[in-house]
Amino acid sequence: MKYCILAAVAVSVLASGCTRKAEGQTVAVVNGQEITAPDLNFALEQAKVPEGANKDAARAQVLQQLVDRRLLAEQARKEGIDKTPEFLNRERLADETLLISMLASRRLNTAQLPSDREVQNFISTHPEMFDKRETWTLDQVVYPTPTTPALKDQILAAHSVDQLVAVLQKNNVQFARQKNRLDTANIPPDLYSKLLTLPAGEPFAASANQRTIASSIIAREPNAISGDRAKPIAVDTMRKTQTTKTLEGLLKSLRNSAKVEYQPGYGPPKKS
Repeated sequence: MKYCILAAVAVSVLASGCTRKAEGQTVAVVNGQEITAPDLNFALEQAKVPEGANKDAARAQVLQQLVDRRLLAEQARKEGIDKTPEFLNRERLADETLLISMLASRRLNTAQLPSDREVQNFISTHPEMFDKRETWTLDQVVYPTPTTPALKDQILAAHSVDQLVAVLQKNNVQFARQKNRLDTANIPPDLYSKLLTLPAGEPFAASANQRTIASSIIAREPNAISGDRAKPIAVDTMRKTQTTKTLEGLLKSLRNSAKVEYQPGYGPPKKS
């Protein structure tokens, strides 16, 4: 009799699962899969519906997008895509990225606010972000990072973008010339101080991924921020910087306490 009762309960549960209805907190059911009101509300937040838009129409549109996503995801599972190594690797990467982002947000939201004195000191010591903030127009040349000493020396001897272009043409180096704009608020303070000492028209360069971008400042547009506008920007920047330092300290501690074993030849290089 006991087994009959358990079997009846199991059948009842399965039956109820097959007859889910779009009611209460369930706003839609897609082939037996529920889409709840919290699911829809989160999707609406991510969609950033403009002010003044028809809320009912926006809600219906976003809900339909959720339904379509469920249908396509279901088809992908039927085709076994969720079992492939590529999917599993991407899923793990996405999970870790989201977790790290939320960890950073938690640390940011719980960080202590800086004092007024600290804020004012930050503003006064970062003129590139506030009272002397500018937007620079740059004349840029993009070219493969040189590998031969002779070409490097010739490039270093160029004191204008035109001279640099002449060097690249002489050595048959492919390049692209372009205009760009740079907000000084995005320049690290130590680099900003060095750039201020450059003679007018003198190029400065940055290299990454075997590519170099040489830039010359050809125009400066004042874009100062002061008074009441400066404080919230300073506070936000200070909190983000402190959060980064906190996470770096946390990571250092985690590395020291973790047990990590590398296969020979795969570990980090040993410090000399």
